[in-house]
Amino acid sequence: MQGTVDGFTYGLVTPVAAFLMAALGAALGLRCTTRSLHATRSCRVGWLALGSLSIGSGVWTMHFVAMTGFTVQETPISYDKPLTFAGLAVAVVMIGIGIFIVGYRGATRMALITGGTITGLGIASMHYLGMAGMRMAARFAYDTPLVVLSVLIAGCAATGALWAAVTLRGALSGLGASVLMAVAVTGMHYTGMAALDVHLHLPPTLPSDLSAVLPGDRPAEMIGPMLVGPGCFLLLAAVVLLFDPGAVTGEPGKAPRPRDHRDHPVPLARRRPRNDPHARDRRPRSTVREGAGRARYR
Repeated sequence: MQGTVDGFTYGLVTPVAAFLMAALGAALGLRCTTRSLHATRSCRVGWLALGSLSIGSGVWTMHFVAMTGFTVQETPISYDKPLTFAGLAVAVVMIGIGIFIVGYRGATRMALITGGTITGLGIASMHYLGMAGMRMAARFAYDTPLVVLSVLIAGCAATGALWAAVTLRGALSGLGASVLMAVAVTGMHYTGMAALDVHLHLPPTLPSDLSAVLPGDRPAEMIGPMLVGPGCFLLLAAVVLLFDPGAVTGEPGKAPRPRDHRDHPVPLARRRPRNDPHARDRRPRSTVREGAGRARYR
């Protein structure tokens, strides 16, 4: 028996909220990536790690905000904690690998393609691990072409977002890159959900105590703890960026003014005496003076 799937139980509330969470995480993460390009080598790792946590947390939070609007009419849904949090770890690690590649290699073609592909695969892996963590009296079947399309959407849009983050400058460019990344995440999510078919196992009549039938936590018990950790990461990234105006505007910091040699004249002890025979050889032989009957160079 095929289940009746509804991905928009609360209308546009969950898609819009999910998109905003993805855009927030992407804005903070991509700005950290941009800031890392102008940081010293010792600080670059910290900026890129913070960017990985921000994007990964935003993607993971977006997924489960969107999943609160996902219901199957004939059966309740619960979640398995280990697989659910494994999706967060996979997202942070794989997105981090992609960001580190771009952060250290710059906007080269190979770095953007490799980093964007790995970042897109991290987003897709997080989504399908989250789906595998769902517990219901049914089995899932996926339409392969739509699954491939969802992965391509994530990879292409993630590559474009990374390119914009490391190439363009200014607040508007950063906003556009974050919107592009949010489009990648939400587009990948709902394309993957469109590829899902649910085939029921249980009879229509279920016992009142669902814990004996469906192991795991119910959505109402999961949503609060799930949002605490990612919310803290996003808040931390926002605070760090607020104390660094250069990261918000995307402009590099001012480089120290090069010192002029006139600011530090050569000490007298180091000057060669006027009768130094080698000093005459270093004089420019460009001026000709008329002497008594012959030309002299000085």
